[in-house]
Amino acid sequence: MSIYPGVVFNLPINKIFFYKSREEDHLEVGERVVVPFGKRKLTGFVVAIRNIPPAGVPSLKEIVRVVDSKPVFNKFTIELAEWVSGMYLCGLGEALSAILPGGKRETEITYIPDSSVTQEKFELDLQQINAIKKIINSRAGFFYLHGVTGSGKTEVFLNVAKHMLARRRGVIYLVPEISLTHQVIDIFTKEFKGMVSILHSGFSPSQRLKEWMKLLTGDTLIAIGARSAVFAPVKNLGLIILDEEHETTYKSNFTPRYHARQIAMHRSRTEEAVLLMGSATPSVEAYHYMQKGVITRLSLPKRLSGGKMPAIEIVDMRKEKSILSSVLVKAMRETLNAGQQVILFLNRRGFAYYFHCRSCGYEMKCKNCSVPMTYHKSTNEMICHYCGYRTKPITECPVCHSLDVGYSGFGTERVEEEIRSAFPAHKIQRVDTDTVRKKNFLRKILKDFREKNTDILLGTQMVAKGLNFPGVKLVGIVLADTDLQLPDFRSQEKTFQLITQVAGRAGRIIPDGYVIIQTFRPESEVIKMAAAGEIEKFYKNEINQRLTLKFPPFYRLIRLVFRGRKRELVEKTAESFLDDTEKRISCNIEILGPVECPLAVISHNYRVQLLFRSEKFSAMHAVIKKTLLQFTVPRGVFCEVDIDPVSLL
Repeated sequence: MSIYPGVVFNLPINKIFFYKSREEDHLEVGERVVVPFGKRKLTGFVVAIRNIPPAGVPSLKEIVRVVDSKPVFNKFTIELAEWVSGMYLCGLGEALSAILPGGKRETEITYIPDSSVTQEKFELDLQQINAIKKIINSRAGFFYLHGVTGSGKTEVFLNVAKHMLARRRGVIYLVPEISLTHQVIDIFTKEFKGMVSILHSGFSPSQRLKEWMKLLTGDTLIAIGARSAVFAPVKNLGLIILDEEHETTYKSNFTPRYHARQIAMHRSRTEEAVLLMGSATPSVEAYHYMQKGVITRLSLPKRLSGGKMPAIEIVDMRKEKSILSSVLVKAMRETLNAGQQVILFLNRRGFAYYFHCRSCGYEMKCKNCSVPMTYHKSTNEMICHYCGYRTKPITECPVCHSLDVGYSGFGTERVEEEIRSAFPAHKIQRVDTDTVRKKNFLRKILKDFREKNTDILLGTQMVAKGLNFPGVKLVGIVLADTDLQLPDFRSQEKTFQLITQVAGRAGRIIPDGYVIIQTFRPESEVIKMAAAGEIEKFYKNEINQRLTLKFPPFYRLIRLVFRGRKRELVEKTAESFLDDTEKRISCNIEILGPVECPLAVISHNYRVQLLFRSEKFSAMHAVIKKTLLQFTVPRGVFCEVDIDPVSLL
């Protein structure tokens, strides 16, 4: 006897398609099936099953095969996917595809905990004890551990997790980037042997699915992973930990463009769980809601190890002749001579970040994107960091044929060359996406640095995120201005957070840590406040500015980006969408655009954006949802919907 599964696909269609099962199939909701869809065969998700065919459909196609031997998701996953679909204006199948790890075959997990990583053991102080008590005495709610770098947030997370496990309640631990959190993973896997599933993007899809199934069946009760682990099917969820809450990596760059914090808040409410966030530099939104009492703030004001907050000095690079200032070089020499370690940070990889003609001003840009090419000396190539296009450097200007061409700006590759020249006797390692592509290479570099086999660690944001190295005395921020140059309302927030986080790597154990901030804008108030540790002043100023300029957290944003290869068609589509939307607006919604995105072309695609802004989010959301349902995007144009964007580039 046939049954009739309702199937959804990873497509921008919010509709359930019904099929007919074969006699030998024993289907359940939550399994995946391969079915005919138009002229193709697609894998879909079974979200409903009927015993009779739907009315008004003369004939149904038969499924080709069943992918899973048992369901890979349950009714709670479907309910969560339905909420994601409604909130982020995408298809139910797109939401399920974002939630579920892929994979058809099950293989053994290859993750091996690094036993060389040890966690310094400290007695819990009064603030930590009070924070733990407050959290475990609450059945649900939002909490925020706001503490200086090195104040022992991980110990609080661990102790709260222990209490939850004792009550047989599950835990989700979210981290900004799984590759940088070996310390957390090792602590939890040792403490809760056999109870932890790691949802790691470095695993194969089948390995991730195996870990997912352990959580679904209740064989494990703790999920650790990056952004998508917020969807983990943890049984009897009691706690969600959002470590380094301020990190923008918690926001997805692909449909559905969800924010893990928003999903965590939703799950906390619907499943009556505690959401415990933590950072030394909260997002402006989180800080605002702490001020309003929506989130309970728990302060950790001092470093556990007894290390003091480092002394910080600002260096005006307009008076310097080299990438490394005389102040920084002198401090590095003194630190290294004392047998201590140095971290240098620069949020820009490559050798030089643009190539130009000094005669006519020509600037070498990517042929596919409206961005400058970056010179990589190690491969002697110009590389676009957006689409990956590569070409050889030019020796003659293609416009005026001048031979007076050269590089401006600098990246980590150039800084590495300068350091090797200045400190030839010392062991130096560079950490950026160019150097850590090999499997386990990052782990080896960080292990060498922790064991003091490396003297100087140079890197991009990878060295700014939660790493704890006891031997680091000096941190140098090679250029603090990179985010300030971006046309984005969050640029000051990102600059403040980055300086504070990078500076926090210094003096965690050593009492006389030292930080040098190199900048071409020493007069910048943001840089001054970060250097002085004036956290309260920065947030007060930033929140007042956001209120004046009508930006989050006071106003909500919805951003639509139309992209395609034909500029006129993209612009016309954006104009048509605006016309359709304006007819439906009955409340106070401000519309900015349509206008070219700051990054106007990426991978041959012209990009035009519409930005909707309002204090009344529900009304604005409903208007855009209705327009999207009735609007037909022409062939060759794609529409990206971004609810609460973290970047407007």
